[in-house]
Amino acid sequence: MSRSSKKDGFIIQAGILAAAGILCRIIGLLYRSPLTAVIGDEGNGYYQSAYNIYTLILLVSSYSIPSAISKVIAQKLSVKDYINAHRVFICALWYVLVVGGIASLVLFFGAGFFDKGPAVQVIRVFAPTVFLYGLLGVLRGYFQAHRSMVQTSVSQILEQLLNAIVSIGAAYLLILLLLSTTDKYTLNEDHSVSLGNTVVMETAETTVDEAGNITYILNEEQQTWNTRHAAYGAIGSALGTGSGVVIALLFMWGVYRLNRETIHRRIARDSHAEESYADILKTISSVIVPFILSTAVYNLSTVVNQSIYKWLCYLQKGLSDAETSTRYGIFSGKAVVISNIPIALSSAMSSAILPTIASRVGQGDMDGAREKTAQAVKTTMLIAIPAAVGIGVLSRPITWLLFRQWVSIDTASRLLTALAASVVFYCLSTLTNSVLQGIGKVKVPVHNAAIALGIQTVVVGALLTFTDLDLYALVLAMLLYSGSMCLLNQYSIRKYMGYEQEMLRTFYIPLISSGFMGVVAFLTYKGIALLLGNDPYPSGLHNALALFPAILVGGLVYFIMELVLKGITEDELAAFPKGRLLVRIAKRWHLL
Repeated sequence: MSRSSKKDGFIIQAGILAAAGILCRIIGLLYRSPLTAVIGDEGNGYYQSAYNIYTLILLVSSYSIPSAISKVIAQKLSVKDYINAHRVFICALWYVLVVGGIASLVLFFGAGFFDKGPAVQVIRVFAPTVFLYGLLGVLRGYFQAHRSMVQTSVSQILEQLLNAIVSIGAAYLLILLLLSTTDKYTLNEDHSVSLGNTVVMETAETTVDEAGNITYILNEEQQTWNTRHAAYGAIGSALGTGSGVVIALLFMWGVYRLNRETIHRRIARDSHAEESYADILKTISSVIVPFILSTAVYNLSTVVNQSIYKWLCYLQKGLSDAETSTRYGIFSGKAVVISNIPIALSSAMSSAILPTIASRVGQGDMDGAREKTAQAVKTTMLIAIPAAVGIGVLSRPITWLLFRQWVSIDTASRLLTALAASVVFYCLSTLTNSVLQGIGKVKVPVHNAAIALGIQTVVVGALLTFTDLDLYALVLAMLLYSGSMCLLNQYSIRKYMGYEQEMLRTFYIPLISSGFMGVVAFLTYKGIALLLGNDPYPSGLHNALALFPAILVGGLVYFIMELVLKGITEDELAAFPKGRLLVRIAKRWHLL
């Protein structure tokens, strides 16, 4: 590796963030299973609907703070301007105190404008978290600008751990509170309905639509109980999200306090002239606002699709809020949640590459910026493509491992298979967004996202109105949106930084290798499952005994095919975390 590569080490830093991000996603998935068992698909629907609104407000207030602040501070640090780098940090804290406070108030008092029904109360529970996240974002951005990702990674893990514990615990306790104060109608696995310990309906009447969605027809009193049960559970889950942000904020503030003496010693030795806070505020505002617009518009499709889907389900099909939330909970709370796991890599790579690109551009080294972009894209695709194929071919066992609700397993797994390709598109578009922001073209991703959003909104509205695709219309919208963003961003980085995308080793070889991997993984799972009885609803142990070997064998086949087809060089492999160990293994197998 070159000296500069060693110095930057952004692949290693991205690896640290990616490992933390993937671990957080795994924790998130592991707690989702017992949480869904507690609050049900309907509760999942209320939580996801409220969470999407919360995320939108967060995006337009605080979510982009880490990336924006890391870019501004990294530019200061590249010329050893420690005084003003720290003044940017202080100014950013005041910025989020004001903006985050206003956003929290808007979310709390405007909850009824954003949604209806039980989701409104869940939205209000999310409101204080917006304010706290802004402070957390500034601290994370400060350390990311120093190209130190460990602090952010640890804080993310702590955040997700407490989120998991409190979400399940609070949901369970709130539902116990409900049980202690009301009659308790429950829907049992054998389709019977109970009031307390007494069965009051031997078999609940059901309807099945063309997409395979099952709706239980309960009387009004029973449905009211189910809705209150789901709502209380969703509120508990929202409390978990806020608790996670609190512990992460306390940790990051503690880390800053521990480093404060070193930071001030470095500032004391700096001879740069102080910039006024007014000038600094103008600088960070000029960066933060386009970042916020870019990120908000980029992620706006989720809220748009959710709103269109709920509105048309009510208007055209006459579905109740509970029925619509149950369906949407299967899509957003299961299929989308699983498909988001590999995207953690792209988010980590984006956070790591942004200060690196900004620093190179600040030094006038556009060749270096192009080199780092190519390296980041290839690294991301090396993982995103096989992840998408793996999710596609093993969708049912993966879904069954995490969400053991037999009523919705077929719908959730089919939706996950259909979403698989979006993993690649979202990974690439997320990364190229950061590249464009890093070279100073912060408005370009906003423009590209607006175009893609307009296209997909027209399409999803037409599909939901004139076809019976139902949730699959949302899948097609996600594929269209993320694919459009990829194409538009790729054109933009070629235009503004002269970047030419290498195709063979970045896309074609990983795709071919993933094809072999997918076939082997699928056959391995099916073979072991057959030996274990081939039950369509296997026990958790039997499913895991078939799934994990299939993943391991598939991963090994992918690794071998990449090396055999010369998709990755020795230097590139060595740049990965534990890369030297992988190089030794490859040489021992005579693959390098």
